[in-house]
Amino acid sequence: MHHIKTIEGQLDAKELKFAIVAGRFNDFIVDKLIGGAVDYLVRHGCSKENITLIKVPGAFEMPVVTKKLAAKGGFDGIVCLGAVIRGSTPHFDFVANECAKGIAQVSLEYSLPIGFGVLTTDTLEQAIERAGSKAGNKGVEAASAILETIRVVEQI
Repeated sequence: MHHIKTIEGQLDAKELKFAIVAGRFNDFIVDKLIGGAVDYLVRHGCSKENITLIKVPGAFEMPVVTKKLAAKGGFDGIVCLGAVIRGSTPHFDFVANECAKGIAQVSLEYSLPIGFGVLTTDTLEQAIERAGSKAGNKGVEAASAILETIRVVEQI
């Protein structure tokens, strides 16, 4: 078997600066996501002084704030955290889609790793499960994905 060059990201957050953009809407869920993301980054070497938390009204407002942060610079990565829970109207689909599309666009436009930890669930129970109970903590997963991505991009 031929040996191939493999680029992998080491999960070391020392000296990195992160912004966390978090929605206030469903904050009892989002606070658990924030806690998970911060805990993950700190356990992997990031100092709390290098983490800036920015609170926005909800998921729809995340892309514009994320874009402003990316344009301003000074962050190695941004973690977006929120919770959009389906109601009985199609409002959910518009908010969830625009949030995801807008954040992806910012990431590509600025070549900046952005972690997407915005829950989109049908029920409150599903959101609770993804914020630290049965299904893990999506804030931790978003922080982990962003850290690994930063370290991969550095090597390319």
